[in-house]
Amino acid sequence: KGNGIYLLDEPEAALSPGRQMAALRTIHQLVEASSQFVIATHSPILLSYPHARIIQFDRSGLSEVAYEDTEHFFVTRDFLNSYPHRLEQLLKDDEDV
Repeated sequence: KGNGIYLLDEPEAALSPGRQMAALRTIHQLVEASSQFVIATHSPILLSYPHARIIQFDRSGLSEVAYEDTEHFFVTRDFLNSYPHRLEQLLKDDEDV
């Protein structure tokens, strides 16, 4: 209903891409109603929320990162833009390496 804080841990785990987009819309509606979210996610769809602060956890600690600089965005974009080649690389026999 708004005016709340929501802590979500990988909410995309059980959601199709279409449902992730629906979740993004719901998140936006709640943000517009003065809610805040802390979301742990690997979803490039959820990470795309405008004005989100994306905090990356890695060996060097915590750092804020731009959406386009996340590994999840890069890997997804790379796969979708060249999936025949990526599939060939991923599925080739070990003998071909």
